[in-house]
Amino acid sequence: MCSENEKDRQRCDDDPAEEADNGIVAAANADHLIHCLTVIGEIEGHYILPPQNKTTKYEHVIPALVAIEQDKSIEGLLMILNTVGGDVEAGLAIAELIASMETPTVSIVVGGGHSIGVPLAVCAKRSFIVPTATMTIHPVRMNGLVLGIPQTLSYFDRMQDRITSFVTRNSRISAEQFRALMMKKDELVMDVGSVVDGETAVSLGLIDRLGGLSDAIKCLYDLIDERNERENDSPGGENVC
Repeated sequence: MCSENEKDRQRCDDDPAEEADNGIVAAANADHLIHCLTVIGEIEGHYILPPQNKTTKYEHVIPALVAIEQDKSIEGLLMILNTVGGDVEAGLAIAELIASMETPTVSIVVGGGHSIGVPLAVCAKRSFIVPTATMTIHPVRMNGLVLGIPQTLSYFDRMQDRITSFVTRNSRISAEQFRALMMKKDELVMDVGSVVDGETAVSLGLIDRLGGLSDAIKCLYDLIDERNERENDSPGGENVC
């Protein structure tokens, strides 16, 4: 067993499987100890999805993020996304927490980043996408009974504004560009919206860089080194309370 806050980053050679189950990459010859968070399938929010659905449960991810931010032995977070969307508020809650972390974070989109997967992709300090991956951008939708009243439409507008604001604050795309992609009429068969590939996502400023796993890990290592240098230069931390 490894001690929780071991500063010399002991590699857990005696029991590597235990750390692997928790998503911690504990390679014996790695330069830094990082945590790998996978966001796959559908983001499960307040309602339990059918058992055949592959899901990412937000009540599991949120405590994991708190633990990663506190654990001094974990130096960075690598988030790998292949999601089909899901609960908007649950996904946005996860994205807001990751965006507010001091721990260096890097995301990489493989396969697809659908709907709420877009805020999750851009919430990291650096975002990557592989050339064959796609980002699907469309307006907020709701399943089940919907009341056709002005208050419902106002709620949808405000929810959409929250997502647009978050995406534009955490990427280089403008709000006008993002809304134009969201309301495009000639691309999706059963909906309005857009599907952009890796190169297009980077050219639009939605994602920072085109690259694969090795690129994302190298970038995360660079962010970790930069953070360590800053901490060595200024030992006195800022009081946020």
